[in-house]
Amino acid sequence: MGIMGFLRERMGVILVVIIGVALFAFIAGEVITYGRSFMGGGNDLGAVAGQTITYEEYNNRVKQGTEAFLQQSGQTSVTPQITDYIQENTWNQIISKAILQKEMDKVGVVVGADETQSLISGKNPSPQIAQYFTDPKTGQLNRTALNEVLSRYRTAKAGDPLVQQWDQLVTGIIEQKRAEKYFALLHNGLYVNSLDAKDDYEAKNKLAKFKYVELPYASVADNKVSVTDNDYQDYYNEHKYAFKNQQETRTLEYVTFNGAATKADSAAIRAQLDKLAPAFKTSTNDSLFVQVNAETKAPFVYQRKGQLEPVLDSVMFNAAPGFVYGPYASNGSFKIAKLVDSRVGPDSVKARHILLNPAKVGGVDKALAKADSIKKVIQGGKTFAEMAKNFSEDPQSAEKGGDLGTFGRGAMVPAFEEAAFNGKAGEFKIVTSQFGVHLIEIESQKGSSKVVKVATVDKPIAPSSKTQSAAYAQAQAFLGNLNKDNFTEQAKQQKLAVKTAPDVTGVASAIPGLDGVRELVRWAYKSEKGDIVDQVYTSGDQYVVARLAQVKEKGLLPLDVVKPQIKNEVLNYVKAKQLSSKLESAVNGASSIEQVAQKAGASAVPVENIVFANPVIPGLSLEMEVIGHVFGAPAKKVSKPIKGQHGVFVVQVDALTSPAPLTNPVREKQQIIQTLLQRADGQIFDALKDKANVKDNRAKFL
Repeated sequence: MGIMGFLRERMGVILVVIIGVALFAFIAGEVITYGRSFMGGGNDLGAVAGQTITYEEYNNRVKQGTEAFLQQSGQTSVTPQITDYIQENTWNQIISKAILQKEMDKVGVVVGADETQSLISGKNPSPQIAQYFTDPKTGQLNRTALNEVLSRYRTAKAGDPLVQQWDQLVTGIIEQKRAEKYFALLHNGLYVNSLDAKDDYEAKNKLAKFKYVELPYASVADNKVSVTDNDYQDYYNEHKYAFKNQQETRTLEYVTFNGAATKADSAAIRAQLDKLAPAFKTSTNDSLFVQVNAETKAPFVYQRKGQLEPVLDSVMFNAAPGFVYGPYASNGSFKIAKLVDSRVGPDSVKARHILLNPAKVGGVDKALAKADSIKKVIQGGKTFAEMAKNFSEDPQSAEKGGDLGTFGRGAMVPAFEEAAFNGKAGEFKIVTSQFGVHLIEIESQKGSSKVVKVATVDKPIAPSSKTQSAAYAQAQAFLGNLNKDNFTEQAKQQKLAVKTAPDVTGVASAIPGLDGVRELVRWAYKSEKGDIVDQVYTSGDQYVVARLAQVKEKGLLPLDVVKPQIKNEVLNYVKAKQLSSKLESAVNGASSIEQVAQKAGASAVPVENIVFANPVIPGLSLEMEVIGHVFGAPAKKVSKPIKGQHGVFVVQVDALTSPAPLTNPVREKQQIIQTLLQRADGQIFDALKDKANVKDNRAKFL
């Protein structure tokens, strides 16, 4: 593998995967919490552990991540969803790296020079070195390629991009090793003693047999319960731990006005295609016709059966050249398609090529002339492989003498494919593509099947300006009638569905049902609860009018914010008081669980083989309070009322059966420690980030 091939093809992956993901693989899936306390300094995107994060740093990393994604996926653009993912992943990497580096520096975790050398070129090099220098044919480390990179690095001149790129790779490897050492140090502090092993063993194997009487919350109708502000306050005070908000969010209420294409718009677009069809049929320059009239101006190539759209696949292979099909609807457009040509051609081609960069030789004309000269040299006796290694700008194929292997239709860009499939074995072809000028040698062709070349003219089914104007006018009129107090009332009067987008983050670019709403989200983070939007916002073909319904700051949420979401819990909280009172009366004077059941008008239900480690009552739900009481209660004694998840309970323990004595505490300890290790890294990092005072100002910039 050549050094420039390695660097050009792998650098994006190295930067993002190694320095980011691989370094912090220990904390995969952890989400960094964000704050909204804005720092001074107009260019500060955020801060962590006292370290400022600039917009330029973040933006450069996002660009690197985007380039890496495009390189790995083979796509030419990214969707808003992928952009969101890259932005969030980049932020998490920056935050994670800053937090861990500070802690590693604090405890003095280092990787020495000898260890670094071993990680790069020792007997057992870093997994990243192995990943990028392993020969795919042998599965072994290609030390020749690795040594070539190292040699070129040592002799590189100042300013050579190779130096910076290789240094970044090595830095990533070192940081990964430091992180491994840091977490190993923390893991060594985890300890499980024999008492822990015994408790865990009994929690899994000690069996409880008991009876219970339950008065379910559902037995009391909601309308029979009067819930006061004090009830809400009491419940809130008892459950404050559950109301800690890890990330600042906004909740929006909104209505939309549909500006999508109407039936009339669709009919008008179809009519345009109807008018074009006769001219398309008689056209003598189909390529020019498509360029002038089509929305999608892609070149057309020969395709085998199965590669066309299903509707065309069923007609074009039985038609004569010049046949025009359509208009037909497909993927949001109306289309007409013309069979330009059909022929029998090879199914696959084996070829090699030499790629020339016109920018390096003075333009396309000079690149074409140079390709012709190289062809003549090859025809004069020089090997294609030797010339490819000397001149080709495609590093991956150049290493293999220009060999591209065997490929089918659709694998190459159109100009390249046209030359390779329409030529003959042994021929040389010179073609120009978006990558440069190619000198192609067709080595062999295999198979034979009918292929067709189809030209397509498409017109998107888009709304007319009249349709859009009408929808926008409706939205504007609705907005004009709004104030902070009448949003719901006005929507109801106009029979508009009010939708809710709960807990929208500051960097969101989409909300339920709507994409591309960054401007709307930005507005929400500059506004106050109850505010109405300052303008009609657009999302695709929808016009949006919104109200900021709720602001949730980072930290402990106040009662008025969580009140709507805890309504059912508070209802049960109040019901529990009523049902507990009823069961207390039933327990009073009762000598058995059966007597309690009779007095309460319920049944005594027997349960057995319940373990503490799985606190579920069969047929009901997870009841930790109830099962916890069972394992701590004396036998044959009726308990006091216990407030559970499903209702209020009274229990009577019949027997607790202990398991056989633990004979292998070592094995039990190992199982516990493995469970602890699975959770440790995430919990450790949670503790670190809580102390790091993370500040996230991205809502102002993105």
